[in-house]
Amino acid sequence: MIPVCTPDEMAAVDAASPEPLDVLVDRAGAAVARAVLDELGGGYGRRVAVLVGKGSNGADGRVAAERLGRRGVRTSVVDASSVPKRLPPRGGHAVDLVVDAAYGTGLGRPFEAPSVNAPVLAVDLPSGLDGLTGEVMGRPLAAKRTVTFAAIKPGLLFGGGPELAGRVEVVDLGLDMSGAAAHLLEDTDIAVLLPNRPTDAHKWQSACWVVAGSPGMEGAAGLAASAALRAGSGYVRLSVPGGLLGSDEPVVADEVVHLPIGLELLLEEEEQERFASMVVGPGIGTADEVADGVRQLVASPGPPTVVDGDGLTALADCRVDESARPLVLTPHDGEYLRLTGRPPGPDRMAAARSLAADTGAVTLLKGPTTVVAAPDGRVLLTAAGDARLATAGTGDVLSGIIGAFLARGVSPLEAAATAAHVHGRLATAPDLKELPSTGVVAGDLSARLVSVLAGLSVDGIDLADQTKGVC
Repeated sequence: MIPVCTPDEMAAVDAASPEPLDVLVDRAGAAVARAVLDELGGGYGRRVAVLVGKGSNGADGRVAAERLGRRGVRTSVVDASSVPKRLPPRGGHAVDLVVDAAYGTGLGRPFEAPSVNAPVLAVDLPSGLDGLTGEVMGRPLAAKRTVTFAAIKPGLLFGGGPELAGRVEVVDLGLDMSGAAAHLLEDTDIAVLLPNRPTDAHKWQSACWVVAGSPGMEGAAGLAASAALRAGSGYVRLSVPGGLLGSDEPVVADEVVHLPIGLELLLEEEEQERFASMVVGPGIGTADEVADGVRQLVASPGPPTVVDGDGLTALADCRVDESARPLVLTPHDGEYLRLTGRPPGPDRMAAARSLAADTGAVTLLKGPTTVVAAPDGRVLLTAAGDARLATAGTGDVLSGIIGAFLARGVSPLEAAATAAHVHGRLATAPDLKELPSTGVVAGDLSARLVSVLAGLSVDGIDLADQTKGVC
């Protein structure tokens, strides 16, 4: 996992470092110089313009320029306070690359960058990008690559950050990041956080009860239940309030049962005790009886429960902080507004933390970068997905995956975050490049779960272990 720190948090980390500032600047500048040489494919005879400001970001750029000069790179250092409208100025030599070291996280005003006709490498983050929210201030340069230090800044993950930053490289400067409360998941983290199913497992150890769908909305039920099965639930019961799946619907669960229009059967605690997790809400509708049932369910003891879709609408007027079971709430921006009375706003980490603290529930705030916050302030993020997942029904698939991971014994925070990462990889995994940028539907996703989980080494077979004891 990669630490994620706000500008204020990074300032505190820098201040607590036992290393002098000039040592940290030298390390940062050296890292920038290496990245420039990597982008150029060499140094001798290349031309680089380094845009520098007065702060530490500019100091990093000056060190990089000095080191590049030693490698035969013809560098020109340009003061950001008096930068020309065009870089290099008309009549100057064309450059092979521009280093944006003008302003880092401390810039609080718009920045009008010069126009350039060369690739850009940004230092820490593109100048003019808010390091906390990713809001664009002025006209920043779009970088091909960003070299950032010690931790990812939230602004690189939200708003205009991903588009402006290009490929982000995090460089270790020797700072103590052990106190970071937020982290970005990587592919290699999934198998660590999601334990393999034990060899002596039986179906009820990881059973998941999915309460989803309603007459006319059976598709949501199928998507959530199918995803729960393929993500590792040993047994899935699907309950459809007010109806049953039609005869032409595919079998998507081990058991399909009818519920009355309300959720009375769910309140039989002895029955719930057989299940390791529950998923409640996708497509269940907004009838008063159903909403009342969701609120009663949340207030009753039971296994860890994912609440999504119409289930979140039912909780809009409910004291969720009085829940008698572990909860995972999965709002998109509209559902967040209904739950809190306000939009998430540009600081999405703060928004997710606020809802988690207010409700006592793990909160998964959906978006291009998904934020998963625990009530104690810990945050896990994933940026694994892309716009192909912005289509109806994909959230139902995500709910099913979370339900499966909870049933496998993963904590609510880590179950929600790993599920969001796996969900993203359903569209962006290297072996799924054949998926088009448009036309992907939610039904395409569950069938790919097994291959994506295998690609992430989840439930992998250790051949070395298989040979132990064999003569």
